[in-house]
Amino acid sequence: MAAVRQRVVDELRERIVTGRLKPGERLVERDLAEDLGVSRLPVREAIRALESEGFLETPSPRRVVVRQLSRADVEELFDVREALEVLACGLAAERAGEAGLARLAECLRDAGRATESGQGPRIAAANNRFHNEILAVAGHRLVSTLMQPLGGRLAWLTGQNEHWEDLLAEHRRLYEAIATGDPDQAKACALEHVRVNRAVTLALLFPE
Repeated sequence: MAAVRQRVVDELRERIVTGRLKPGERLVERDLAEDLGVSRLPVREAIRALESEGFLETPSPRRVVVRQLSRADVEELFDVREALEVLACGLAAERAGEAGLARLAECLRDAGRATESGQGPRIAAANNRFHNEILAVAGHRLVSTLMQPLGGRLAWLTGQNEHWEDLLAEHRRLYEAIATGDPDQAKACALEHVRVNRAVTLALLFPE
């Protein structure tokens, strides 16, 4: 049952992140259970889990919808991302070593191939793997634990930015900063990257 529940959580989260389920769209337990070939219980539990992650909300007792993030929600997510990602990149510069840098370089090559394909979901997935690998290389369990419940929403925000060539160039600069082994340089590069991404995302989501 736990495996089924996790599969449903992952599938629904993926549908939200990739835009198949859009903000404001209603989720109906019965329909989702039929679609996913499971009983209603794991769907109900998955909905609760995704509500706690901030993807869903319940405006009334019998109505569950995909959450529409406000500007304040997005700003707060970027505030937390800025604090944790800057720290992680500084640690990665200190701790990467040859093996860690090789893994980051491979993620960048994947991101480059994905960017050439022009396929949005593939590009977003590759870019998210690069950021996840930075966390892994940083080797800080608490930072990784704090980032985990935010990962899906941050992936969704990152996916809104379709300036793919610019993102790839920023990630390459970030890799180069980490590769210097200088934590201050890596932190400065990470801070610039997050702030640029914040500005682009806010402009896309809230053009007014």
